[in-house]
Amino acid sequence: DVWANPEEFYLDEDLNPIDVAGCPPDAFSEDGQLWGNPLFRWDVMKKNGYTWWTKRIAAMSKLYDIVRIDHFRGFDSYYAIPAKDKTAKNGEWRKGPGMDLFHTLEQKLGRLNIIVEDLGFLTPSVLKLVADSGFPGMKVLQFAFDESGESVYLPFRYDKNCIVYTGTHDNETTKGWLGNLTQSNRAYVNQYTACEEKDTDECVWGLIRAAQSSVAEVCVVPLQDYLCLGNEARMNTPSTLGDNWKWRLTRGQLTDEIIHRINAMTRLYGRIQENKK
Repeated sequence: DVWANPEEFYLDEDLNPIDVAGCPPDAFSEDGQLWGNPLFRWDVMKKNGYTWWTKRIAAMSKLYDIVRIDHFRGFDSYYAIPAKDKTAKNGEWRKGPGMDLFHTLEQKLGRLNIIVEDLGFLTPSVLKLVADSGFPGMKVLQFAFDESGESVYLPFRYDKNCIVYTGTHDNETTKGWLGNLTQSNRAYVNQYTACEEKDTDECVWGLIRAAQSSVAEVCVVPLQDYLCLGNEARMNTPSTLGDNWKWRLTRGQLTDEIIHRINAMTRLYGRIQENKK
């Protein structure tokens, strides 16, 4: 995209990045995260009617029923780091396009079928942008059990306009996550899912049931969770290189027993869309 549309990105006359993306230092990273990818020139994009975004969303919509946009907070404000820097310490927050982008896209493409990744630290202005967009946000069960009982990711707090995940590609598998919980956290999960006297695999299914039975419009369960696999099947560990995206489903893993169990639970909670001939 950058090679084909250099005028849309923050590049110098030699087509090298001027500023790059990342996020500032926080409790997890003293230097912040330096992702290194070029940044959009939102002023240029606005002048040309967001042509790049229009083409991109139109193309994605032909391939997929729903398009998920990660790092949605970047449309409200984004973190720009000088390209020459070796860490993310010296970046600055800049204003994103806000709803102007999505109003333009809807004028050109009609109703947009988009999920927004609204995870992490969210400011009031980001929350307002998500609300104004009307797009469903994400709820991740692995973020729900912090013992305060106040988490917005607990299923009984959902409204319908959201997408629930047991975990995403960036999380541990649910079985791996359960095995790494503190004793008190695990007791909380067991109590919530009524799995006090059950083994870990059944607790995984208890969490799947909590997601399926919620009011969330869509429920997403990674296949690793349906198979009750541990972290040997984890998809991705953020901020690491070299050992990600390697898991593959092998022949025979998805047995008839598991298929029937998936079907029964999905049907029980009204999540099967029957084919109409």
